[in-house]
Amino acid sequence: MTENYYWSDDFSAQFYMKAAECGFITTSMYTQNGDFVLLPEIQFEYAVLNFDEIIINKKIKKLIKEKKYIFSVNNRFEEVLYNLKTYHKESWINDDYIKILKKIKMIKEHKLNKEFKLLSIEVCENETKKLISGEIGYKIGKTYTSLSGFTTREKKYNNWGKLQLVLLNDYLKENGYKLWNLGHPQLQYKIDLGAKIYNRNDFLAKWKEALK
Repeated sequence: MTENYYWSDDFSAQFYMKAAECGFITTSMYTQNGDFVLLPEIQFEYAVLNFDEIIINKKIKKLIKEKKYIFSVNNRFEEVLYNLKTYHKESWINDDYIKILKKIKMIKEHKLNKEFKLLSIEVCENETKKLISGEIGYKIGKTYTSLSGFTTREKKYNNWGKLQLVLLNDYLKENGYKLWNLGHPQLQYKIDLGAKIYNRNDFLAKWKEALK
């Protein structure tokens, strides 16, 4: 309980899903020797958003009212992955990590862990069908964990990243999810959205309860 980061050279779907079930969020890195390793982290603190406590500012309310978007789940999985890689330069979402995600996505989840499923969240422009913002995450039972997201940098799409999070919140609530794990609490947008910070012990208690 005094450590948070570990590393692994087990790239199997079984390991990735089991780590996720236990509350680890797994990223990746290349060592100084160029070796690829996974970095499962059992965090000291987690940001959790309670669906009814989300904070929606005026700009997002205006975008919702204009209805110029299409919200979808798992319709453009590979395109979301590509956008994540290009948006986050030199990040842990690299080619080797993407291979693991694609491998997991192709597996019939019920053979390994019937409760686990990778999700791509997509918000497209209604008129052009252009993918504007999105994220990759996973569900385990009635929990959802956000891994990483992106949004188009063009000025005309300002706040579409936040719009995606608000629409995702509605989707999770409407589909009976019990817990939304936003991961690290250090990013201000999560707090602005209304997320609460839980220490490891408190988070794992909520996590285990939500997995039942």
